[in-house]
Amino acid sequence: MSSAREIEQSDILIRMGSILNSEMEPMKKRFRALFTLRNLGGHTAIDAICKSFTSSSALLKHELAYCLGQMGDRYAKPMLEQVLKDENQEPIVRHEAAEALGAIADPSAISVLLQYKNSAIKEIAQTCELALQRIEWINSSPEPVPPHPEHLRQSLSIENLEMILLDCTAKLWDRYQALFTLKHIGLESDGSALLRHEVAFVLGQLANPAAMDVLKRRLCKMDENCMVRHECAEALGAIGNLECRLILEQFLQDKERVVRESCEFLDTAHKSILYFHMH
Repeated sequence: MSSAREIEQSDILIRMGSILNSEMEPMKKRFRALFTLRNLGGHTAIDAICKSFTSSSALLKHELAYCLGQMGDRYAKPMLEQVLKDENQEPIVRHEAAEALGAIADPSAISVLLQYKNSAIKEIAQTCELALQRIEWINSSPEPVPPHPEHLRQSLSIENLEMILLDCTAKLWDRYQALFTLKHIGLESDGSALLRHEVAFVLGQLANPAAMDVLKRRLCKMDENCMVRHECAEALGAIGNLECRLILEQFLQDKERVVRESCEFLDTAHKSILYFHMH
């Protein structure tokens, strides 16, 4: 016989799944439902999340894949592989699905990732390359890419690490190691939108107000890849001071839907974090 707690959790899963998969619900409410499902976990939550990959919102689908990667459950792998293969999905969504496969790190995903390692869409190809190398990386780490080992960090100066990160001829994996070792590197000019996207993500993790100017400049660059601009918006939201909020208000009517919805998403994410701290 199910306990009262199990029945209550089952009811929450059903209710949150219904909200997430309803195109009639406000986007804020759907994001809140997604975060709840992510925190509850389990196959029922994953099934509910996977159903929303039919949405017309690239940002929502991007966050679905990101949450599935955070959950780290192999049960999500078939859907993530399907999303990666689906050329009707936006590149930002397919890239995040590949990244989630790398986060889950199930070796059985290698064959699919190899198929798209040489994709004509550069961001997808590079993400698959990184996911493959992450799966091969045996030791666990809280970082998407392992930082340089301690003995290498001691022998490499900040200038050397910057040179590795900014060297377009260096292996992408080596550049990512430099990125997560430096932590404080800015959004320097680079040929890889994927790398700029990840730099913005790290700056968001740091939540350092000193990064505001460079994030604002890249967000204001209207010809920048929308994947980079949306991550810059999220990083500004993570810093979260009044100046950042005023910057984000300028982009509520941005021509790129994923950027517009990022600004709405930030408010929802902030409220969600407060909710889970209070309960």
